[in-house]
Amino acid sequence: MSAPEGAPDRAPVFAHVDAITEAGEYRARASKPLRLPDGREIGAISEVPRLYVTRAFARLSAAPVLPYATRLAMLAKAADLFENAVVEGQSIDDYLDLVSLCAGVPRAIAHASIAAIARILRALPDTLAQEIPRGAVTSIDDPRIREGAAYWARQGRTLAVHASGNTPGVHGLWPSALALGYSVAVRPSSREPFTPQRLVRAFREAGFASHVALLPTGHDVADALIEQADRALVYGGQAVVDKYAANPAVLTQGPGRSKTVVTDDVDWREHLDTIAASIASLGGAACTCTTAVLVEGDVAEANAFASALADRLAESEVGKHRTELPSATARQLADHVERVGAGTTSFGRDDIVETVRPGTAVLHPVIRVTPDAKSPVLGVELPFPCVWIAPFTRADGIAPLTSSLVVAAITEDMEFAQQLLDEPSIANVHIGAHTTTWMKPGVPHDGYLSEHLMRTKGVIR
Repeated sequence: MSAPEGAPDRAPVFAHVDAITEAGEYRARASKPLRLPDGREIGAISEVPRLYVTRAFARLSAAPVLPYATRLAMLAKAADLFENAVVEGQSIDDYLDLVSLCAGVPRAIAHASIAAIARILRALPDTLAQEIPRGAVTSIDDPRIREGAAYWARQGRTLAVHASGNTPGVHGLWPSALALGYSVAVRPSSREPFTPQRLVRAFREAGFASHVALLPTGHDVADALIEQADRALVYGGQAVVDKYAANPAVLTQGPGRSKTVVTDDVDWREHLDTIAASIASLGGAACTCTTAVLVEGDVAEANAFASALADRLAESEVGKHRTELPSATARQLADHVERVGAGTTSFGRDDIVETVRPGTAVLHPVIRVTPDAKSPVLGVELPFPCVWIAPFTRADGIAPLTSSLVVAAITEDMEFAQQLLDEPSIANVHIGAHTTTWMKPGVPHDGYLSEHLMRTKGVIR
């Protein structure tokens, strides 16, 4: 198997990812190596101390709140810089090389993520117009205040972001905080720090120099960002979600456990491409990727579906965009599948690990069938295309579909779809022939970020 599409044959020039604040870029004494999946060192990421974080937040808190129209214009400019420009000497091709090689992300996915983030930034005027409560005003000069009105207000001045490195697309969410008047500090993932680095540089060049910072730290200092910030957005696994569950200032973005359900009033054979795309888009690593499919019918029906899906994933283009991993990591994930999947029936390749070069491997899609729609294996989410399939009956109710970021309901039964919409633990419902990875600017991902950052106040003048 070849390297990610369009990737250079050799490592790029040694790359530094340093802290960025209003004062400029700062290279800390402490750093962590940045490595390719095969272990070769290609750069270093600074790890700033706690005192540096404290001082950075003091400056962010003191930054003036710019007029709303000015902020939106600056974000539009930043979108163009991020997507097309040479930023701090880095071309877009240089950036794609780094993401593709260091994070192992297929170049096509990285390129699509750039376009998606830029599109989100440009759409913020329309997006925020949808988010503002209909009866609220955003200016003290609004004449409605004379009669008494709701005022849409920030709940703080600063937002801390603990970013993940799964896909570049995770960085499409937090920039809306800049549009809302927050100052933002991002702690990048050491696996893929290049997207937030490029974004922060673009924001600074667009005029947000006092309002945005990149603060790479070691794990021992990571919580300092959350302690200093008024609000926080934190990505991670279930342990991270549990850690901050009691902190109302922290919004967690944990496992998606997204699912697809196919009822017996439709023919699943007509939707294999859609379901395959739900599983394998974005390398199967996004929280919106389908990790479980429930097929209405018996086990034989689930097995027939799994067999056809395995064939479709093997032949489809989307199933070929696989993230490169260190060989040891790939083998550990494969062994984990065997442990948690004990008692399930496997379809597709017996050995899912394929070496692409010494020290580097990719994982082929996992398709497993469990006979029980209530099996806990349906909630196992892994960072590559891995799907657990179970037979489903209406007698099961919607319990097997709860606690999901997205449920794609391929059904003609609107009463069933309404039950999903009414379930509080399901964040998004896609009805009909839509992937779980479908997104559109203005449509909430896990609610609107503004729900965490803003509130209404009563005001009369």
